[in-house]
Amino acid sequence: MRRFATVLPPYAWLALFFLVPFLIVLKISLAEQAMGIPPYTPLIADGQVQVSGANYQFLFSDSLYVRAYLNALWFAAWSTVGCLLIGYPLAYGIVRAPLRWRNTLLLLVILPFWTSFLIRVYAWIGLLKANGLINDVLMQIGLIHAPLPLINNSFAVFVGLIYSYLPYMVLPLYAALEKLDPTLLEAAADLGCRPRQAFWHVTLPLSLPGIIAGSLLVFIPMCGEFIIPDLLGGPDTLMIGHVLWDEFFTNRDWPLASAVAVAMLVLLVLPMGLLRRYLTGERA
Repeated sequence: MRRFATVLPPYAWLALFFLVPFLIVLKISLAEQAMGIPPYTPLIADGQVQVSGANYQFLFSDSLYVRAYLNALWFAAWSTVGCLLIGYPLAYGIVRAPLRWRNTLLLLVILPFWTSFLIRVYAWIGLLKANGLINDVLMQIGLIHAPLPLINNSFAVFVGLIYSYLPYMVLPLYAALEKLDPTLLEAAADLGCRPRQAFWHVTLPLSLPGIIAGSLLVFIPMCGEFIIPDLLGGPDTLMIGHVLWDEFFTNRDWPLASAVAVAMLVLLVLPMGLLRRYLTGERA
């Protein structure tokens, strides 16, 4: 009974705030668009169940949605790699720093969370625009003679994604690296292993759980990102989050928008399943 009482609250929380909303969205995705409130047809009318799969058929037959999905995966994948390449040395440096400095360095990592996410994205507009700070500095020191196109393109989206989600990568990596036993590196050195070889054969494999956890924490929300590509991107940076917003609030096609959301969730189940399989294998 104690074990049941312990696991019941988190499962009840997931059922209430994840499973129930998901079932509601799934129900709407199987309906059809209608003029009225709510803007979709009921699934049960006159005692008959009216289920339609037309939204999913249209979703995978229209190149706009396929391109938006692929763009979301492409931006999220490469931005995750960028967060890993920047976040791993950062987390490794914090772990190797003197103990009295670690809390301060971690505070600097999470400090951006104290500011509104929207304000931080807007700040990049002031930095990247044609007469922004970066172009002004580069022109004043003579490195360029005309403003660089740093905004409304893929580069700006990558910068915004990596900057915004970098702390989500650093914190799991720090937690994994901080648990490593330093005597393992001493043993590797005693066996003739150089520092670089010790990193590749000892530190990196043992930090894989942190790499996977951080990558998923970054990759999954990036796939549905709306604000960053909308403010920093251009016509070639259409992502599925923007499509979802347009269908819900501009076209008011709730069934199609719900189908987009369900398909996106199903698309993200694969990396979550791979993580669970890996962690289960580690415990075994």
